[in-house]
Amino acid sequence: MEKGSSAIAPAGDAIIIVRRSVEAPRELVWRMWTEPQHIAKWWGPNGFTNTVHSMDVRPGGRWVYVMHGPDGTDYDNLILYREVVKPERLVYDHSGSDAPDDPHRFHVVVTFKEKDSTTEVVMHSTFPSVEARDAVVREFGALEGGKQTLDRFAAYIAALVE
Repeated sequence: MEKGSSAIAPAGDAIIIVRRSVEAPRELVWRMWTEPQHIAKWWGPNGFTNTVHSMDVRPGGRWVYVMHGPDGTDYDNLILYREVVKPERLVYDHSGSDAPDDPHRFHVVVTFKEKDSTTEVVMHSTFPSVEARDAVVREFGALEGGKQTLDRFAAYIAALVE
């Protein structure tokens, strides 16, 4: 099994794809992604913590949270769930606010594919433009941040299944 997460941002395309295989059944992986008491403990790059204000995982539901950076900076986040297919797929729009013109808004499809005792998690993020994608890669370190997030997830779930 591949160790660690991978992330790509193909040149000329407005996407980022982050993937990671974890040694856990898909139902458990799904719960760790959809239950606020769990996702708050691993979501985000290394050194970040989270305050979950609300999490309603259903089409039309919202996940409102603040990511606290290691430097003390707070980042407001809003996820609007578009599609929820337990335990296979989450589709959502991710932004920093309700503003329709939020320049950091992007669309995400997360898939959970089980094979034997592992589950592959793939996050496919689509941005409004290549320039918008490049900006989050440059300004927020989105590629490394995505890998660190899924690595933190894998470590969290590994501790649960031991």
